[in-house]
Amino acid sequence: MQNIRKFVRNNKAATAIEYGLIAALIAVAAIAAMQGLGTKLKTTFNNVSSNMTAT
Repeated sequence: MQNIRKFVRNNKAATAIEYGLIAALIAVAAIAAMQGLGTKLKTTFNNVSSNMTAT
């Protein structure tokens, strides 16, 4: 019976799952931000490249 009580009171597993979910959410947000930034950088460098060859 005491083993069951210890298991119910043990919050380490729930905390680890919560930290895992937070880390996954941060990773998804970082990937989305980097993809948007990458697209803008590509456009900027293409504009610079085309302007350099035009002059």
